[in-house]
Amino acid sequence: MSPVIYLDYAATTPVDKAVAERMMSCLTLDGTFANPASRSHRPGWQAEQLVEAARIELAQLIDCSPIELVWTSGATEADNLAIQGVVRHAIRVRRKENPSASGTVHLITSVIEHKAVIDTCKALEREYADSALKVEVSWLTPDASGHISAEQVRAALRDDTVLVSIMHMNNELGSINDIAALAEEVAPHSALFHVDAAQSAGKLPLSMKSLAVDLLSCCAHKIYGPKGIGALYVRRSVKSRLDPMIHGGGHEGGLRSGTLATHQIVGFGEAARLAGEAMASDRLKLERQRKVLLAALSQLNGFTINGAEDPEAGALDACWPGILNVRFATLDAEALMLAMPAIALASGSACNSASLSASYVLRAIGLSEAEAAASVRISLGRMTTDDEVKRAAERITEVVSRMRPAASAV
Repeated sequence: MSPVIYLDYAATTPVDKAVAERMMSCLTLDGTFANPASRSHRPGWQAEQLVEAARIELAQLIDCSPIELVWTSGATEADNLAIQGVVRHAIRVRRKENPSASGTVHLITSVIEHKAVIDTCKALEREYADSALKVEVSWLTPDASGHISAEQVRAALRDDTVLVSIMHMNNELGSINDIAALAEEVAPHSALFHVDAAQSAGKLPLSMKSLAVDLLSCCAHKIYGPKGIGALYVRRSVKSRLDPMIHGGGHEGGLRSGTLATHQIVGFGEAARLAGEAMASDRLKLERQRKVLLAALSQLNGFTINGAEDPEAGALDACWPGILNVRFATLDAEALMLAMPAIALASGSACNSASLSASYVLRAIGLSEAEAAASVRISLGRMTTDDEVKRAAERITEVVSRMRPAASAV
């Protein structure tokens, strides 16, 4: 049986062999396996040293101080800690000042955020719906290319806004928001600015020292590290405005209790180091492979790129080259993927794949239900070979050409 051509890197990436080797050295008795919080013996100190070395490696990737990083179980937990932490702190402070306080605590986000952000905001709205002090969310709608503008954020800011949460790179479209411009709008306001950078950290240059970003979520498994480990960047000046979600032991500066998973953290650190070294070369390779795919697929009738401008016009600064969301008229995406079991594609984000409804992201940028249901996401990565791209393009062309007459007859 031929190996599957994996083109779903936006969902997760394979662990780099160098990362796996570093992780293995932290699991067994002959390695550095001890609890990093066990400071009464040498094995504990050694584990703590590895954890802090990994913290430095991640800090170097996003240009921040290591003490501003809080380890989490992934970007989902980091998003929750950022959003819930800010909102619950704001409500607690207002009630402390006035036990009978009423009014609203206001959030701003977009309708195409990851579910970790959307569902957290909706949960807070429900939780405080019957309270005198309610949580209210402004939901921004992107343009047809999947971007949120600084003007939209400026118009949505209110006196009671406590947090703005906008993703850097969209996981379905690859659209890249101008975080610097958004941050400039939020900076003069008392609200904090949170960025979900799960898809962008390690792929795009990020400098927390240069950007007016207060909170930033990231994870390892999008950059060839292990699943189950992430981090939340918390600017030192705003740490006091964040309430923890998990209690018990006061780990991570009191913001996230729990025994640290040394092997996963070490893996994240190594993945971050490698990402920094390969960032420029990775992008150049993906840009080249994207052009090969587009040259082949654009010859098919009904081919359309979702959320991107004409590829001949460039605009790769506004879109990550490793993510292509496309459709072939209204040819059903699920049927197309079933006809190509040797190619791993996606019809939407992995976190939304259990739903039978069409992608909420694609619907939000103006696609019809039928168009969204006809869309597939092709995502390339560091380990995608030129030969795989060529063979995938040939196979997709063959299957679409065969299925289009049948689809047209329906």
